Amino acid sequence: MQQKDTPNHGGMAGLWPVHRLLTAQPDPPFENPAAQEWVWGRHWGVMDDIGQIRMVLLCRPGEEWMPMMTGGSWDEKAEAWIGPDRQWYWLGRERPDLEKAQAQHDALALALRREGAEVVYLSNPLPNKTRSVFTRDVALVVPGGCVLCRMATSYRRGEELPFARTLIQLGLPILLTVHGSGMVEGGSFAMLNRHTAMLGISHRINSEGARQLRLLLSDLGIELITVDLPGTAYHLDGALVMVDHDKALINHQWLPHWFIERLNSMGIRTVDAHPTEGPFAVNCLAVRPGRVLMSDRYVHTADVLDKAGVEVVVLEYSEIPMCGGGIHCSTLPLIRDGSA
Repeated sequence: MQQKDTPNHGGMAGLWPVHRLLTAQPDPPFENPAAQEWVWGRHWGVMDDIGQIRMVLLCRPGEEWMPMMTGGSWDEKAEAWIGPDRQWYWLGRERPDLEKAQAQHDALALALRREGAEVVYLSNPLPNKTRSVFTRDVALVVPGGCVLCRMATSYRRGEELPFARTLIQLGLPILLTVHGSGMVEGGSFAMLNRHTAMLGISHRINSEGARQLRLLLSDLGIELITVDLPGTAYHLDGALVMVDHDKALINHQWLPHWFIERLNSMGIRTVDAHPTEGPFAVNCLAVRPGRVLMSDRYVHTADVLDKAGVEVVVLEYSEIPMCGGGIHCSTLPLIRDGSA
């Protein structure tokens, strides 16, 4: 019986001519602005920590603060209200004033909009996570996308999920999720310039987390410098915040001398926060080169910055810091000029 010739619709051999026409295209690379706009809708990320801010993620304090308003017990030694199983703390004897916190947070959002930023909010924060207001910590943003961090403490672990959902909804590429036993929190990360980043190592950020982050950054042409933070200090943004291309506001007591020398060799001048105002004075936010948002509680450091040629926009921001973080902690820039 004569066999009829039939087209080969399912075999790989029949597809080879098509595959030769539809070749794989590794270039342009993932981070290329035109490629990102085509695939991801816009060019995401930040090249450094002082470029004009264009999009920032906030979390307005809400129902998740309720346990701090009614529960827990006063710890005289810590001078704080401590939640059951140590799942939260509140500094000072007075309970939180949620309306005041919300009003101050809304004023921060308004100031950011006036500085040219689109403000977006965390979707559906978990009801028992009182620190979600500190959006800086759960992700860190680099050229082309972000790293989803792995939180160190039980009272913050779990925040990763709503942050991941929000970032995906926005369309922001997640380039790395810190995994295994790695621990990284974004408040301990800084982009000093396009080719140099810094990570503060503490009981919240470990060497395994640094190793994972270094692998990603090396692919982006970024060197990662690690610095051990002293004692119970846990985040870098109490030690250093970039305020201009060539200026860093620092708390020199938290930084080793060799690193300050390294900054100077990079052409970055260090400006010391006033010694009476401590690490919270460092916790400001650059909205563009040479212009920062800062709490009005740190008038001496604001004066130091003014004399160094940095414009300071002061905001009333006294309630939320009782949770343990400031303006820098409360803001996660997703896009800055220089990434486009």
